[in-house]
Amino acid sequence: MNTTAKDAMHDIRAAIIDLDGTMVHTAPDFQVAINRMRDELNLAPLALETITDFVGKGSENLIRRVLAEDFDESEAERRFDQSLQRYQHHYLQINGDHSLTYDGVREGLILMRESGLRLACVTNKPIAFARPLLEKKALLEFFEVVYGGDSLLQKKPHPLPMLTVCSDFSLQPIQVVAIGDSSNDSQAARAAGCRVLTVPYGYNHGQPVHTIDTDGIVQSLVEAAKLIAY
Repeated sequence: MNTTAKDAMHDIRAAIIDLDGTMVHTAPDFQVAINRMRDELNLAPLALETITDFVGKGSENLIRRVLAEDFDESEAERRFDQSLQRYQHHYLQINGDHSLTYDGVREGLILMRESGLRLACVTNKPIAFARPLLEKKALLEFFEVVYGGDSLLQKKPHPLPMLTVCSDFSLQPIQVVAIGDSSNDSQAARAAGCRVLTVPYGYNHGQPVHTIDTDGIVQSLVEAAKLIAY
């Protein structure tokens, strides 16, 4: 166990946990919905690796990146609203069907709950997608609060979602740790004054996990739970 990371987790009372790439490997769901949308546009399907690099900044960014594979900026913007609508239509039909919960997630959440930590899920996924996915994967029960990318006026990397959870829990940001897979989570947490742990197996927009400003890289939520237990 990383002693420096353990020291940085002193007096943590709550954890804010990301969803896509942190708790659930959702890129296969994205691939199915995106390629159904692309098929309607008579476009070739995209590989999972390509789509994975686009994940993490919300559905709007995802669809703009997907359209940019085939269209210039003006044409992509012209097609954006209809493409987003069709993507969301397809995603709602298959949400959770092709995704997998990462190893150690449920066990880690159990350990956190048993240690008295309060838990929130903050994701840039629209809330209409996030809550059903958490429920389908039997994870919703662990969280007092769930915020999606459209729940508040700002989404990650803006600090508002993190600060809102701190207010909900009546805790100072320094008492809260954000656990995620990407720079989005870290930037939002740092700006809010929260501490940060990072898992190495997620997406991070195609960038190496070691480029993230974090208090520690943990191999699983079980390891995270052991670091922050009090």
